[in-house]
Amino acid sequence: MSYKVSGTTITLTRGDTFMAQISVADSKGNPYEPSEGDSIRFAMKANYTDEDTLLVKDIPIDTMKLILNPEDTKDLAFGTYVYDIQLTKASGEVDTFITTSKIKIAEEVC
Repeated sequence: MSYKVSGTTITLTRGDTFMAQISVADSKGNPYEPSEGDSIRFAMKANYTDEDTLLVKDIPIDTMKLILNPEDTKDLAFGTYVYDIQLTKASGEVDTFITTSKIKIAEEVC
C-alpha cells in the first residue's frame, strides 16, 4: 500500500491510487446516511488562503469512497497540501465535516 491515513492526515506517494471509505456523522455523533440529492466533495489546495483549487473530486453517495487516481497527483510537487470534505444536502444545507486537514504528497522512486 502506497498511502497512509492517520486521523485526517493522508500521506500518498505521488502518482499512486488512493481509496478510502468516508463516513459522515450528525451533530450527535450518529451515522448520517446520504440521501438522493445530497452531494459530497473533496477539495485540495496548496494553502487554505489560495483562491485556486488544485483538485476537486465528487464522492459518490452510494459507495462513500474517495478515490484519487494516479493522474490526480502525478504532476504535483512533493510536499504538504490542505483539503476538506463537504456534504451539501438536497435542502441546500452545507456541512464541511472534515476541515483543516493535510495531504502529504511523497516521492516515488521511479
